[in-house]
Amino acid sequence: MVSRTPAFVLYQRDDCHLCDLALAVLAEARLPAFESVFIDDDAALEAAYGHRVPVLRGADGQELDWPFDARSAAGFAVRSAESTRGADR
Repeated sequence: MVSRTPAFVLYQRDDCHLCDLALAVLAEARLPAFESVFIDDDAALEAAYGHRVPVLRGADGQELDWPFDARSAAGFAVRSAESTRGADR
């Protein structure tokens, strides 16, 4: 069985109302599978994302900071996928 790394990562916190809203937006945008990474117990992630969560990161390294809506998340997903495909050529 081949393991696939999700194309997107959502950096978030435990007990984060905005993170819960971001999850709902990503569901509405029908974003492909993504990994949720909780930054609470990781000093490096806390330093990078502490005041910014939730943050959506694409496989191409681009990031979409909150606030975002379904339309901007879907557009971000398309741009990220196009950028990743272009890098594979």
